[in-house]
Amino acid sequence: MAKKKILNKKSIDFLEKYLNNAAPTGYEWTGQEIWMDYLKPYVDEFITDTYGTAVGVINPDAKYKVVIEGHADEISWYVNYISDDGLIYVVRNGGSDHQIAPSKIVNIHTKKGIVKGVFGWPAIHTRNKAKEQAPTLENICIDTGCKTKEEVEKLGVHVGCVITYPDEFHILNKDIFVCRALDNRMGGFMIAEVARLLKENKKELPFGLYITNSVQEEIGLRGAEMITHTIKPDVAIVTDVTHDTTTPMINKKTQGHCEMGKGPVVAYAPAVQQKLRDLITDTADKHKIPFQRAALSRATGTDTDAFAYSNGGVASALISLPLRYMHTTVEMVHRDDVENVIRMIYESLLNIKEGETFSYFK
Repeated sequence: MAKKKILNKKSIDFLEKYLNNAAPTGYEWTGQEIWMDYLKPYVDEFITDTYGTAVGVINPDAKYKVVIEGHADEISWYVNYISDDGLIYVVRNGGSDHQIAPSKIVNIHTKKGIVKGVFGWPAIHTRNKAKEQAPTLENICIDTGCKTKEEVEKLGVHVGCVITYPDEFHILNKDIFVCRALDNRMGGFMIAEVARLLKENKKELPFGLYITNSVQEEIGLRGAEMITHTIKPDVAIVTDVTHDTTTPMINKKTQGHCEMGKGPVVAYAPAVQQKLRDLITDTADKHKIPFQRAALSRATGTDTDAFAYSNGGVASALISLPLRYMHTTVEMVHRDDVENVIRMIYESLLNIKEGETFSYFK
């Protein structure tokens, strides 16, 4: 495939709509509906499960099954305690960062609709300069403007309500995508674009392709654990995000070197099947797709682990998108990297030959 721009206006419009919609862990269904609606013209059928993982399938009757996967959920908070004076204390739903919370606007999701609030923080004038307190789960709290617990409850807020940030998608310097939840709705977006390209370019695959948008990755790869036993794939190519390590306060000696704009990151880890990884890197070399490498100790920390160690072992690989400021509301990726992840997956799929390749993976 020629190296022309992959993303078009329809793609970007879908990305913006998909990102701006809240889909916290355990509550991904509205995002999944948006994703499935976009994917519908490019697949033959859908599979969904009890917890909300969505799978678009091409060639559902084929003998061999290949998964391309991202995860759909975003980090969030739960209401944990409402004080008598109407302040709301929280616990994490996924890896939410308490240090970025102060001064952030939040959406509290209730049966009555969205209730707005703010993570308040004492003014600089009132804090003890000699003993500055850092934000912790014990001292950050949400203010909805209510004076009492009863006022808060009348709004529909109760323990267990999920809380998200409303920060929306925007583009910096023409090619830099910024939003909360790029981790990892970019994955769902990129695999959907692979399906679009296969359809538009009229490519026929000699296997079944399962475009999988898993739920609940942020709390332990749970959606992938469930859906892999439903699909029982032969091969899984997983995409997630990884850290751009060129920003301040990151030690490259421990985190490695990865730079936004320099290409997808191919993982080296025990869960990554070497022959599948080599097929991907050889494909990238052949098509002059730039890529980087990362070594991951023990586990990848992504849905790759769930697929690799399921069903007696599934040949799995991980292609990551370099990202700055992970688990904040200003996560940042480069358009070129997004397009090259899409291109890398697309060309790798076209390089998988039915009988020869699948026996090679064994």
